[in-house]
Amino acid sequence: MSGHRDHSSPIVVEAIDVYKSFGPLEVLKGINLSVRRGEVVCLLGPSGSGKSTFLRCINHLERMTQGRILVDGQLIGYHERGGALHEMSGRELAVQRRDIGMVFQRFNLFAHQNVLTNISQAPILNRRQPKQIAAARARELIKMVDLEGRERAYPSQLSGGQQQRVAIARALAMDPKLMLFDEPTSALDPELVGEVLGVMRKLAADGMTMIVVTHEMTFARDVADRVVFMDQGVIIEEGPAREVIDNPQHERTRAFLKRMH
Repeated sequence: MSGHRDHSSPIVVEAIDVYKSFGPLEVLKGINLSVRRGEVVCLLGPSGSGKSTFLRCINHLERMTQGRILVDGQLIGYHERGGALHEMSGRELAVQRRDIGMVFQRFNLFAHQNVLTNISQAPILNRRQPKQIAAARARELIKMVDLEGRERAYPSQLSGGQQQRVAIARALAMDPKLMLFDEPTSALDPELVGEVLGVMRKLAADGMTMIVVTHEMTFARDVADRVVFMDQGVIIEEGPAREVIDNPQHERTRAFLKRMH
């Protein structure tokens, strides 16, 4: 599955010396990472290691304390003028976020809207897509996430796994360059995890650039091109998924993986 990345393909995400503190608590301590187009990178590590915070910095849901993150060569969240960073307006930020899909632990669907509307609404509002085109694309995505026939269902009528697949389709409807997944299966019953990972495997096979925070080791080993192991706000180890998972070099990585197995 993995290994579809080409070392010459352009860098989509570049994080440079990213720090993040919440008050006196330093959560990220100088993260440097670049991700190429079509690459799937899994962020692994114990709870509290900074993985989700880093992911949220990539689309400026969290403000960095220091550093820079670029997506497709564009500085995220800020304009640089005279060497100083100035935060973008909400409107400018919304334009940047259109290109970055994000799927959370909780599905965040609109409870009062059916599946079709949940998926088609953002392209209509944010990309000015005609309703018919947005609806046609939503139906394609519903098929892709194996939910044909559920277009008119409301979130309360769906299982957690189905809701999460709708959430993935909703993010894809904006035609993002990059997909961020923050522990997308951690709120699901064990028997529903596979159906969500199955959709993510399809996306990876189709060449979507993905950064995934996950505890699903089999998925990371089989699907990721690279895994990045974080602990206490720093990257401890990174490399090809199978090498790191099957033969970790660092003591902290070994201890973590032993616990996970």
